[in-house]
Amino acid sequence: MLKQNFLIEVGKEDRVIRGEVRAPKEASNSPVVIICHGFKAFKDWGFFPTLATKLAEAGFVAITFNFSMNGVGEDPETYSELEKFAHLTYSREQEDLSLIFQHVQNGTLPLSDHMDPSRIGLLGHSRGGGNSLIFALEHDEIKSVVIWNSIHRPHVFGPEVIRELQEKGRSSVYNSRTKQHMPIDREVLDDIEQNKERYYFLERLSQLKQPLLIVQADQDHPGFFEGAQEMAKRAPQAEMKVIQDANHTFRAVHPFAGITPQLAEAIAESTRFFQRTL
Repeated sequence: MLKQNFLIEVGKEDRVIRGEVRAPKEASNSPVVIICHGFKAFKDWGFFPTLATKLAEAGFVAITFNFSMNGVGEDPETYSELEKFAHLTYSREQEDLSLIFQHVQNGTLPLSDHMDPSRIGLLGHSRGGGNSLIFALEHDEIKSVVIWNSIHRPHVFGPEVIRELQEKGRSSVYNSRTKQHMPIDREVLDDIEQNKERYYFLERLSQLKQPLLIVQADQDHPGFFEGAQEMAKRAPQAEMKVIQDANHTFRAVHPFAGITPQLAEAIAESTRFFQRTL
């Protein structure tokens, strides 16, 4: 397997997308899978490097990246840019995803000679699943989508956070792993409200043209399993695979402690799906 890092300057707000490309060593014109992390996550969290490696070993070019406002800067393991995290809107995430997509199409990423830009798929975990679906709904060039334990609505905040955002303009979410209170600005809430038709993607899934695989843990956060079932009903070409005895991260942890049986099953199901659809 080949691996190279890349850095894309967004061109505004001091935003930088840091990422990695993994590719099969011998292959050329391989299908591409862009992997989107979720909320309070990053490209080097837990299973993402292993997922990308397994996809590359299966014949895909796998791209992992940090959304430019996810709070992680030059140190890939540390939330050193919490003020950026405070302004992590769907609009900025969609801009980032669009830039990655354009670079793949234009052949301007590392290892681009290994890529077939006419065969691009998306794989998103949690909030990354929602971002993947929003993007696929607006880009027919995406050939297929896999979502892991995905959100089914844009709001990921509890009622207390929403109330504080509305009343004070700022709130925070607690990261139990890093013991940090991560700030959220009112702009994040406003962005959702101002783009309701776009970001409440569940209402749009009947328009999804691409094949969709929904990989869902049976012991996910409350509401996620029911949300996955509703998405499976609405998307015309949806398949749903339930992973038994699995939580939101398929029993994987950070720092990564190895592939769990649940994670192995999620990777295998996703790999087979992409082999059929890309």
